[in-house]
Amino acid sequence: MAPLIDDDTVPFGMDQQNPNKLPHPYVTMCHIGFRTAALLTYLFCGWFSDSFISSFVTVMLFLSADFWTVKNITGRLMVGLRWWNYIDDDGNSHWVYESKKNMVNKTESRIFWTTLFGFPVLWGLMIVGALLSFRIKWLLLAAIAATLNGANLYGYLKCKFGKNEDVGGTLSSMTSNFLRQRVMESAMNMMNQPNQAQQGTPAFGSQPTNVV
Repeated sequence: MAPLIDDDTVPFGMDQQNPNKLPHPYVTMCHIGFRTAALLTYLFCGWFSDSFISSFVTVMLFLSADFWTVKNITGRLMVGLRWWNYIDDDGNSHWVYESKKNMVNKTESRIFWTTLFGFPVLWGLMIVGALLSFRIKWLLLAAIAATLNGANLYGYLKCKFGKNEDVGGTLSSMTSNFLRQRVMESAMNMMNQPNQAQQGTPAFGSQPTNVV
């Protein structure tokens, strides 16, 4: 996870700003507005038009605007995070997750992460509703929306928790080692039990000792 190129110096007086005041109100409005407009259009477009094509295009326009805005603008300004992709001279694709260690407004950060987590869940509910009602066309549109929202969510989670990206691999390795150890112990116990049974069983025809 690399730092952003922008200067991280906090401007004079910003350390005493009101935490309840939004430093980027228009950016915050765009962060909420595009994805809200896409969801509302999906829910209520049937009230105004019977054409699925026009509804599909309208929702996709809002989703595309939301994806680009969240990926390139709102994440960088509201929480100091950014993710992007580039292709090197050999044609290999590289994903870059960046974090800017500057002062983040708590209210903006709360709004950013709430909407970032909330809307994929809402689109997941739309997928379930379309699936239960057998509306295949709307299911496709809801799946596209969930994918776009989920891509931004995944990218920003990688930016924020990039330093802990090996935690999952470490836990998986510890779990596999624990299970392997338990399997080996169980196998050894199963192999030792017959030997103990054979040693403790008297031979046929032998007389017991110390009989009173």
